[in-house]
Formats: sequence, C-alpha cells, structure tokens
Amino acid sequence: MRAIIENAPLAPLTTLRIGGAAKQLWTVESEDECVAAIKQLDRDAEPFFVLGGGSNVVIADEGFDGTALHLIYEGAEHQQRDDESFTIDASAGDDWPLLVDALVEAGLSGVECLAGIPGSVGATPIQNVGAYGQEVATTIEAVRVYNRATQQVEELSAAQCGFGYRTSALKGNKDLVVLGVCFLLERSPLSAPIAYRELAQELGVKVGERAEAEAARAAVLKLRRSKGMVLDARDHDTWSAGSFFTNPILTAADFQRLEQRVREHCGENAQPPRFDAAAGMFKSSAAWLIEQAGFARGEQRGQVALSSKHTLALTNLGDASAAELLAFAREIAARVDELFTVQLQPEPALIGLDW
Repeated sequence: MRAIIENAPLAPLTTLRIGGAAKQLWTVESEDECVAAIKQLDRDAEPFFVLGGGSNVVIADEGFDGTALHLIYEGAEHQQRDDESFTIDASAGDDWPLLVDALVEAGLSGVECLAGIPGSVGATPIQNVGAYGQEVATTIEAVRVYNRATQQVEELSAAQCGFGYRTSALKGNKDLVVLGVCFLLERSPLSAPIAYRELAQELGVKVGERAEAEAARAAVLKLRRSKGMVLDARDHDTWSAGSFFTNPILTAADFQRLEQRVREHCGENAQPPRFDAAAGMFKSSAAWLIEQAGFARGEQRGQVALSSKHTLALTNLGDASAAELLAFAREIAARVDELFTVQLQPEPALIGLDW
C-alpha cells in the first residue's frame, strides 16, 4: 500500500470538491494490493467505499466514518483477437479519458463518443457509462471483480453484468469490487454508427452513418465543453458530478400521463422529448423537464447553482456544502414530480447521504 492517511479530506479527490473527511484513506497501486486491502478491511469489519476518479460521487459534509479505498493503479494490455478486433484489458484505476484518447489514436473504434467523461475505468461498467448515443456496455466483453462473499477474484461476462440504462448488476452490489475491465473493440478508423442527432449534425453525417473516429472524438469534446462537461479547474461550471439526474425511463402508460401533464402546464402543443427504450419503454429528457418546471441555467441556491451551460449539472460555486447541493436537487425533483408526475433519480453515488 502506498499510503494510509488518517482523517483524510475527501473533497479534493472529487470533481464536486464537496464533502468531509474519511476516518482513513488507503491508496492502492496494484490489483493485488487492492484485493489484499479489501480482505484486511473485511477481516477488521471496517466499513469502506471505493473511490476512483471522484467524478460521480457526492460525499456528506460529515465525511465517512470508515475507510476510503482510493484506486490509482493503471496498466492496459491489448491482444489482437482477429484481423478486425482487439481486446483491451484495462485496470480499474486507469484514467478513462486518457484511455479513450489512446484507443482512438491506435485506430480502435467503439468508445470514441465516450471521450472526455471524467473518472476511472473501474467506474464505467457499474453505471454503464454512456453519452451521445453510445454506451460502454456495447464494447465490454468481461469485468474482473473481487467477490467479497466468495473471497475470490472472478470474471463476469457482459451478460452476467446485466447492463441497462445507467445501471448494471454491479451497481449497489457491495460484494463485487471492480478490478479491471476487458473491452472488445473494432480495428477501424471509422466510428461506430452515430446514434445521437446533435453529434450527427456536428459531424455533418446522418444518424446511423459512420464518421472518422478521431473526428467523432473531437466533436464530442467540443459539445461536452460547450456544456461544461469537460473538467477545467478555472471553470466552476465543471465543478460538478456531471449530469446529476438520469433521464427517466417510463412505461407507455406513464408516458401518456406525462404528455397530458405537459399539455396542462406547458400548452396544448407542447410535447415532451421521447426516445424508444428497451421492452416497450420510453426515455424522456430530465433536462427538458427541469427547464419546463421553471429552473433556469445558472440559477443559484447559496453556493450551489445549475450550470450556466446545462441544467442537468449541479455545480459548486466555490464553497458549497453537500447539504446545500442535496437540498437544491430535492427541490428540483419535487417540482418536476408535482408538475409532471415523474420522479427524477440522482445519478451520482451518495456517500453518507440519503435521497
């Protein structure tokens, strides 16, 4: 283990820069160290949580009465599967944006639309990270985990991971700790088919067509920057956990009810965004609902604000507390539910906090 720090401030290790201290911070630099640390913590009956890039987490102001296990070990290995594909075995501590950049530069296709998403590789399968019409699940072949119940390192197939929209069988499962992820990528200078209309327009292609993978990556970064979704220490719009709410997934009946409520509150011609989801469900837009509920970009509550660029991001103006942030988030969710009978759910992990 590289270091054990007592009463360790956690806010500097998160993109929100919010939260108190952990009783201890353990930093691990290899997969073996990670497994050994978890076994030791379990033997001592010490509560812990895994902290990767800190980009999708909100930590309570009181901190965490236990150990934060900080994964910083890196190292991706590649193997040619056939003439058209490669497997990439990446460590949980690898920096995700840097890995995407390296894969695109190496001529591998399948994750280019996930460029610029802050965080570590180990976090990507847990919530099935996605953006601009692409999800990490489409390229994951297997996930290596430490199973605290069996005390063994195990490999889960993509099917066993149970991927869904911003979720997986790993999410909320405290027995399974991600150690590494194996990706299967196409060897091609072209992107995967572009599935997101805004990105297709930026690239000058039709939805469903392919573009140069490097051009797709650059376009995604441009769009993300315009929405404050690329980290910049000088820009408080990026002091966030990314999109705070997931887009709601609704049954056909629930979507019909949403349409009726939208007509009642927004006018007879108003129509909520609708996208097909799995099993006859429909996805709508959390950002659109938030704006229709009367919340504007840049709106503030104390030291917390909606991003001036994107209403899905709750940002820290410099000295925000977790309590302030959660209070504003609950206010937004309550108003959306009151007007549209849609319950927004937070996307980040809440440490020491209840929703």
